[in-house]
Amino acid sequence: MKRRDFILTTSAGALLAAGTASAQTMMKTPWDWTDENGLARFLKQDPDPLENEFEKYPRCPYCGMMRKQWSHSRHLIHYDDDTVDGTCSIHCAAISLSLNMDRGPRVIYAGDAGAEGEVKPLADSAAMSYVINPAQMGTMTRQSKWAYSDPAAARAAAAEGEGAMIVGFDDALRAAFASMAEDTIAIRKRRAERRARAAQ
Repeated sequence: MKRRDFILTTSAGALLAAGTASAQTMMKTPWDWTDENGLARFLKQDPDPLENEFEKYPRCPYCGMMRKQWSHSRHLIHYDDDTVDGTCSIHCAAISLSLNMDRGPRVIYAGDAGAEGEVKPLADSAAMSYVINPAQMGTMTRQSKWAYSDPAAARAAAAEGEGAMIVGFDDALRAAFASMAEDTIAIRKRRAERRARAAQ
């Protein structure tokens, strides 16, 4: 085969292959594409996420905080495809739910802020009462949004803060999204100041 014919043949083949690959990429659904390329593709499948939770999910993937240290505000999302995301707070759980919009949550667990003990147990957030307290700094937020399994403990916690209110998970999530911009601005500023101090 002459060199010119070889170049034309292989170039055409390469273009055809590239065109086919491009067409296949264009034909993918958004959810197929994000499964392969999205920001949350690091999630692992785990049919039993509560077993050895802190060993498997020691840090929040969105802010880097140690989840055991923030056991009272942590969340653990078990999606319906058995992927799991462990976060430090409802703030970071909101980020996970945004990035995984095509995964339905099977169970969203939250740390029981009213439980005894240094490390708080997890409970199903659907059955918990969240106390939004504008007078108390929260985890990754200016207003704490902590969950309680015992309604009496939630009422007692709400009574301690002026303007505090008791809501369900959906309203706590809405509040987390509503405060996301201001909370993120404040967090970025604090972290920049800490990095500057550490560099001195």
